[in-house]
Amino acid sequence: MSDISAIERYVSGLKGSRWSLLRKLSAIYRAYAMLSLLEERSTVSSSQAREFNSRSRDEWVADRARSVAPGSRVLDVGAGTAPYRDLFNHCKYETQDFAQYDGYKGPEGQYADIDYVSDITEIPVPDASFDVVLCTEVLEHVPRPIEALAEMARIVKPGGRLILTAPLGSGLHQEPYHFYGGYTDHWYRKFLGEFGCEVVSIEPNHGFFAHLGQECARFRWQFDRLQLEHGGYEEEFTRLIGDLLPRYFYQLDRKIPLREFTIGFHVEAKRKVRYPGT
Repeated sequence: MSDISAIERYVSGLKGSRWSLLRKLSAIYRAYAMLSLLEERSTVSSSQAREFNSRSRDEWVADRARSVAPGSRVLDVGAGTAPYRDLFNHCKYETQDFAQYDGYKGPEGQYADIDYVSDITEIPVPDASFDVVLCTEVLEHVPRPIEALAEMARIVKPGGRLILTAPLGSGLHQEPYHFYGGYTDHWYRKFLGEFGCEVVSIEPNHGFFAHLGQECARFRWQFDRLQLEHGGYEEEFTRLIGDLLPRYFYQLDRKIPLREFTIGFHVEAKRKVRYPGT
């Protein structure tokens, strides 16, 4: 009996090993098929998927700049390095900034020539001075953003335009001057209305899936920076997380734009002819 039992156990072990091997082969095949499907459906380039945030914002600002009449007086509020100066070559372009941040300022590396060095809530110009006020990715760095918006409404002419962007979702940056997590479309509508402006358009900068893809790409950067290990599969793992998934999610975002999780809003408003209190 003992010999028969030993044989049975041996045969049973062989069967278990066989099925275990088959399960592993099946898992490998399914993983390969899944990656092939993701690759097939990810028709955009890596740079398109990873850099959509700034690229979309730049394209939107460029489109608005083209519609500004030649000779218009434009103030770039919180201009920093003035990355949009060339877009307004046909205008009288001026800059404002508090000019106190000492950290990384982008490829330019330093502040532009700032015409008005001041607090954003006390810009030293008369009421209704500018045809256009531009303010991009600044409001999250302002301690009193509602007052800042009121100031921008004050200095733009009746009928003049406000061109605004700010993040709704972002990591901490330009510390210690990062005070708020982000601004919703409802925030803009409420306070622009209170300050005598009407909203012309509010456009989300993509949606949930593009945002998710951006964070996957960000994970790739952190994975490399921290020199994390993944059992010898670092190259394959980072390619999946940092390249393939961002491309797939960006492609999916085009089909299903869930604006509740957008990176931020691009806003154009116009000051009404009559300002409150005048």
